[in-house]
This record gives sequence, structure tokens and C-alpha cells, in this order.
Amino acid sequence: MRLRNSGGVAQNDLMTEPDHNSSVSLRPIDGENVLAIIKLEVTEEQKDFVAPNSVSIAQAAHTTDRWERAIYAGETPVGYVLLSENRAKPRYYLWRYMIDHNHQRRGYGRAAMELVIDYVRTLPAATEMFLSYVPGDVGPRAFYADLGFADTGVEHDGELEMRLVL
Repeated sequence: MRLRNSGGVAQNDLMTEPDHNSSVSLRPIDGENVLAIIKLEVTEEQKDFVAPNSVSIAQAAHTTDRWERAIYAGETPVGYVLLSENRAKPRYYLWRYMIDHNHQRRGYGRAAMELVIDYVRTLPAATEMFLSYVPGDVGPRAFYADLGFADTGVEHDGELEMRLVL
């Protein structure tokens, strides 16, 4: 699978289906792709672990120090990422992350998260990256642990925090 971090032109949701060889990219959310991103959903069992993209996009619109991107496989939107970038502290926090249920287990999530981590490494004084997750049998903890994140022992409103040393 090829990886590419693109700030390129976003596409509408009338795309061809990606395959396992599709390159994964992170693209800005704009008027051309926002509806396609809003339509993406996780499985029914995962809905307690991440807010709908419509909620995340609305919250991001009213938040400073945020970075959000659509995750693409080839020319097809397959996911969403929202990062809190407090460069003044500096503290970099994965706020939301999802891959659509139709595109899970194809390697897109891991490839996109590697691009997000690479991006955070370019930020001022970035030495660590944080996230939190809702614990549960089908939750994302194992996915994040496989990427090198470790539990910190800190809890935020029922979510457990993890940290990646960069």
C-alpha cells in the first residue's frame, strides 16, 4: 500500500471503490467532500466509541487549535481524523478517529494513523502524542497499542488516556 499525505483537491463522493493497493492520504475537509465525510459510519457495535462525524465536524468548527482531515483510499473518502493542536503548551491530542465500516480491516486505518503520527512529529516541540478511548470489548485500544501508544493510567470522563512517545 502506498502512503501519501496530500493537501490536494478534495473529491465528491461518486468515486470508484478502493482496493488494497490504493494509496492512503489525508486531505482537507471542504465543501466538495464534507457531505461524503458526514455519511461515513462505524459499525453498530462501535458507535459507543466515537461520535458521528457530523458532531465532530461541528465541534471542530467552533474550536481553535484544531486540525482535521478526511482520510482517503485512492479517490474514495474512507475516514475522518480530528487532532487538537495546542502549540502553546505544546500538547497534541487525537480527538477523533474513525474508518467507515465498509472500509475497515483493509489497512487504511493503520496507514492513515501513521500519516497522522508523521504529521505530529513535524509540529513545534512535539515529543509525545495523546489520545483517549472508551474501554470495551470492540474498542480501539489494541489498534492504538499496536501503533506504540501506551496507557498512562489517566482517566477523562470514563475514557482512558494513551500516550505515544515520538
